[in-house]
Amino acid sequence: MTTSWLDDFPARIAELDHAHLRRKRAVVTPDGGARLMVDGRSMLAFCSNDYLGLSQHPELIQAAREGAQAYGVGSGGSPLVSGHSAANEALEQELAAFVGLRRALYFYAGFSTNVGIIPALVGAGDAIFSDALNHACLIDGARLSRAQIHRYAHMDLAALEHELAHSSARRKLVISDAVFSMDGTCADIPALLALCERHDALLLLDDAHGFGVKGPQGRGSLAEAGLFGAQASRRVLYMATLSKAAGAAGAFVAGDEALVEWLLQKTRSYIFATAAPALLASALSASLRVIAQDEWRRSHLHQLIARLRSGLTAGLQGSGWQLSESQTAIQPLLIGPNDKALAVMQGLRERGIWVPAIRPPTVPEGTARLRIALSAAHTEADVDLLIETLTTLARALR
Repeated sequence: MTTSWLDDFPARIAELDHAHLRRKRAVVTPDGGARLMVDGRSMLAFCSNDYLGLSQHPELIQAAREGAQAYGVGSGGSPLVSGHSAANEALEQELAAFVGLRRALYFYAGFSTNVGIIPALVGAGDAIFSDALNHACLIDGARLSRAQIHRYAHMDLAALEHELAHSSARRKLVISDAVFSMDGTCADIPALLALCERHDALLLLDDAHGFGVKGPQGRGSLAEAGLFGAQASRRVLYMATLSKAAGAAGAFVAGDEALVEWLLQKTRSYIFATAAPALLASALSASLRVIAQDEWRRSHLHQLIARLRSGLTAGLQGSGWQLSESQTAIQPLLIGPNDKALAVMQGLRERGIWVPAIRPPTVPEGTARLRIALSAAHTEADVDLLIETLTTLARALR
């Protein structure tokens, strides 16, 4: 009997199990503050990118209700057909003003934004220069573009300059996370821009984990670098998601008027996808107001970051576990082997705390980790409990 390649999947899944690489979903519902009901059990969660605790904010919920009442729950078409509502138009103008750039384009999701805009900017015969730890959506967008990809070591600007200097391509695109999602490290944006100026390149920054948290009034990493408003550069294309600190869903890209107009005309994931529903745009308009006004959320978050780092640095001495150098809400704790990271995650879950174990291919082999994500919704007592529990587990699993 002839076998089919389709018969291979059970064995391939078994291989994932053997390597401790099989992923499983949990069914969750909000349970107040930073707690989630996880598969029917209340857990203290350190796994959400809801950095400012806005996903359950009453003003956003009310704005979404009003948006649904005014527009319904679906957009009904792509943005270039009938899906670009008055709410979406207003949000684009508000986003551009919020980050201090000329124009913004609002997308339904962050992954599709980067996967679409990179091939719209460069193609065969052009060159892309990509940080080794960039998010998968930047990597996939680069591959889809068919441009030549130069991958430089993480934040190694000397290596980047060498690659730029030796490239003969007329169109050069540097792509980088502003805050790296699995390490919490932050790009040197002024230095990246200086290299782009020197070598006639365009800089695409993905600020998914900086928007709302970094910069004056949470206006993002570009604003923190002072490169907005009158100081904005036409060489910078700024992208950020609205599903993290902004507490809702979607993404946007902002920059020079001509660049954004080109993306509207040429980005396939924008042109051929149904537009985000207006109720989300309504909620996001409310989110921008809260982000700008509630400075206490960022202050509280920074206090929690310092508290966690101090407590774990003291409590985990001699454990072999390594806390990253991150000063952001992303606090990775490197464990090493996949099975040990899973064991620590399970130990936490048994004690009512949910922190995800991140394993290859999301991170390099041998660097499996707990990705601790802090939020303004956490309390000091929440952080202290995590420190105490991890310290106990480190002793038990030595």
